[in-house]
Amino acid sequence: MTTFLIGLVLLVVGGAVYGRVCERVMKPTDGPTPATAIQDGVDFVPMGKWRNSLIELLNIAGTGPILGPIQGALFGPIAFVTIPVGCVIAGAFHDYMVGMISIRNRGGQVPALVRLFLGRGIYYVYSVFVCLLLLLIGVVFVYTPGDIFVSQILHQDSMLSNPTLWVVYGVIFAYYVAAALLPIDKIIGRIYPVFGAILLVSAIGVFVGLFANGYSLPELWDADPGFPLAGSFVPIFFVTVTCGIMSGFHSTQATIVSRTVTDEREGRVTFYDMMVAEGFIAMTWAAAAMGALGRGLVTAEQLANAPTAVVGIVSYDMLGPIGGLIALVGVIVLPITSGDTALRGLRLTLGEAFGLDMTRKRNVMAVATPIFAVVFAVLVWAKADSAGFGVLWRYFSWANETCGVFALTMIAMYMAKNRMPYVMALVPGAFYLFVVASYILNAHIGFNLPWTAAYIVAGAATAAYVAFVMRAASAEFKSAAQLR
Repeated sequence: MTTFLIGLVLLVVGGAVYGRVCERVMKPTDGPTPATAIQDGVDFVPMGKWRNSLIELLNIAGTGPILGPIQGALFGPIAFVTIPVGCVIAGAFHDYMVGMISIRNRGGQVPALVRLFLGRGIYYVYSVFVCLLLLLIGVVFVYTPGDIFVSQILHQDSMLSNPTLWVVYGVIFAYYVAAALLPIDKIIGRIYPVFGAILLVSAIGVFVGLFANGYSLPELWDADPGFPLAGSFVPIFFVTVTCGIMSGFHSTQATIVSRTVTDEREGRVTFYDMMVAEGFIAMTWAAAAMGALGRGLVTAEQLANAPTAVVGIVSYDMLGPIGGLIALVGVIVLPITSGDTALRGLRLTLGEAFGLDMTRKRNVMAVATPIFAVVFAVLVWAKADSAGFGVLWRYFSWANETCGVFALTMIAMYMAKNRMPYVMALVPGAFYLFVVASYILNAHIGFNLPWTAAYIVAGAATAAYVAFVMRAASAEFKSAAQLR
């Protein structure tokens, strides 16, 4: 348990310190925000700090910080160090900077920011990636809450042939349609406080259950912790724990909330601190999974291939029938409150790309209808193919971190342009470029190269990336100096 507690200290203290560093670098101003300057009653709607913060947390905390860390438990107690460190210097930094940059650029979505700071060529490449990512998230976050509800709460088979499953999917779909189309303060702004209470009770309940039930956790210095994936840490761990450390998806959510923030000084709590809270959720579930494995409640195969089943086993073992049910409902809430805003973000991104006025219902429907049609088609395929969800999750995880690299590069250019220490973005950007490059070069869903070749090529790509960013940043610094 000592390693876990050290990790929590790193997360809380590190987040408090580095969050203030990020805030001092950005220097929040008293100027008008998009919520107050461009009110449209649909997406640009002023809302209070705590409502914005809660919406941001629920937007970003899908099944990633639960299912990912459950699978990440197979790597052993190193997860208790890498999750908090990565969350503080990469994930929370990424979320805060994107949110603040969007506020200072009329609430622009990430593709618009990429175009502004990285140019049209990179913008086109990124737009394809982010649209695919948001689409995959929409599918994954119908699939996982629906399956958990049917299998863990209704105790029915979640197979394609079960009509109950499709009724549950239909209810989730109906909510997603309403949340994606209606003004942000009509559904999301009103229902999220209820969802947020369930989420917090669920996460805190599992955390307390670790101690109340005497779960024994391995230590980093144990001679042979016996975790099967401890030897293949980079890049697999960082793609597996895709949302608990750093997530490109979060940038698409921060830009949605940037349109409802009324004061730049609220940014640290709204964007940075909410990612730290997600890091806490990820650490809690990684610990719960490791403890359950140590107690023999679950097997390594279940952690790897059936993480949704592990959620139910752990919840009921820790909290009993009623508490376990509440914890499961919290786990179901997480993906639903990310899937709705993922599809909303996709609608906004496509509307922005085609120059459509998103205050007109006709334009909203023209963009939203094909989005939901494609999501439904991919969902049917994923359920019909026994390997469908596995392929879906792997592509989602890789695309998620790849979008994060684009966002971190954009942040580096913004910081250089404004004479800020862009190395804060360059370091996590270079690391994650190596992660996504080596992963896709080795993976069966990618180029299937041996690890040695994958590492060499990824290393060369990372070196080229660092050289590109430093050269472009240097040019931005010189340009900014000349303007002064």
